[in-house]
Amino acid sequence: MAGPSHRAEAGEITREVDRHTLVERLIDFIEKQLPYWRVNPGRPSAEAEEQLNSQLCKFLNAHASLNFPMASFHHEERQGTRRSVDISAGPTLRAIAAMTYLESIYEPFLVLEGKRIPAPSAVREREYVTGFAKRSGGIQRFKLSLHGADHDSAVMIGYVQSNQPAFWWETMNRWIVELAHSSEDLTCVWSTDDQLQVMLDGGENSSRCESRHIRPGATKPGVIRLVHLWIRMAP
Repeated sequence: MAGPSHRAEAGEITREVDRHTLVERLIDFIEKQLPYWRVNPGRPSAEAEEQLNSQLCKFLNAHASLNFPMASFHHEERQGTRRSVDISAGPTLRAIAAMTYLESIYEPFLVLEGKRIPAPSAVREREYVTGFAKRSGGIQRFKLSLHGADHDSAVMIGYVQSNQPAFWWETMNRWIVELAHSSEDLTCVWSTDDQLQVMLDGGENSSRCESRHIRPGATKPGVIRLVHLWIRMAP
């Protein structure tokens, strides 16, 4: 596999674009980098979620400095007073100089949550979707505005450890349907509309799909769009 291009125009923005376009370009950048990170010869072997998130953050930051100089990545971005999202992307000084609506290096314009698929233990089996009363679920935290409260788009990274992405796509949608037709999770209201939409095969062991979630009572964006980027870690 050829390495990622180091041409500046890959992430250089020479004229002001709106925030939505900036976010979309960054999501595309992240998606394209995932396969290169997976096979990077210098990446230490790791299975723990925290290690994978840290590794990915460092890789994205290193390659963004060459390929997407408008963004810098940070590990464990504080969300509120008690929680942190795994990775955030904030503007560089170059971005602030070019974009009149970006005013501070301290305000991320995209947040990412990483989850192992499957979860590391049976008791946490459905954690990509919900952690129930613990509020540790990936989608759940975005629905509750515990993550990404100020954002209308966010990213979930799935580290697929076993089986094919299609298997987990079907499994997670089944879990969501079950939640929608039961009172098992009392932390938020689930609907069949929360299901993951059509999954696209991105090649090189990567897949992408989207989902949209209503956040009742949210003072900021009442609907959040999640872009799910999955990378198959198993050989």
